[in-house]
Amino acid sequence: MKTLLITIGVLAVLFVLVQSFFMSAQSGIEKYPYEVVKTYDSFEVRDYKSTLFTSVKLGTNEYRKASSQGFSILAGYIFGGNDRNEKIAMTSPVAMSLGDSMVMMFMVPEGYNKENLPKPNQASIQIKEEPAKTVAAITFGGWANSEKIESYKAKLIESLEKEGIQYTNRFFFLGYNAPYETVNRKNEVIVELEDYK
Repeated sequence: MKTLLITIGVLAVLFVLVQSFFMSAQSGIEKYPYEVVKTYDSFEVRDYKSTLFTSVKLGTNEYRKASSQGFSILAGYIFGGNDRNEKIAMTSPVAMSLGDSMVMMFMVPEGYNKENLPKPNQASIQIKEEPAKTVAAITFGGWANSEKIESYKAKLIESLEKEGIQYTNRFFFLGYNAPYETVNRKNEVIVELEDYK
């Protein structure tokens, strides 16, 4: 019994240390910058500047399948799967369009542009510029899945309609944590707004 308790204690300490390391590493990752325009009860309105992304279109709208497939393709590119075998820093969040077929996107780190970015080895990877936009964002914790994403999308729509705010059909899921992080997980559903004032 004593050995079991010691083992559990050691594992608990290791778990805390590993998660602390991941949280520390996450704080150094470049993030998609924005300015908060206005905060409402359940969501906020933000302005994003024009930003460069790598993207891949996926033939499914099932979150688990699309996220696994898309992450594998784009991670392969930034881990050296390009014409220069160059490693490119990971950024946050990972973005996925919400629709009949999903598009996963990694933000390109500062210092790169379309001209100096290594060319992907996979033809399915596109380099695209997301234009400046105003969005509404709703945040939730824990592990994301299709049901949670749809639930928060519906909550966001309900809140926007209650406030009389016009929105487009361009919804995205944003995931801020690596799969192995288990604490302080952050997810968001955002939608582009029409003529927000």
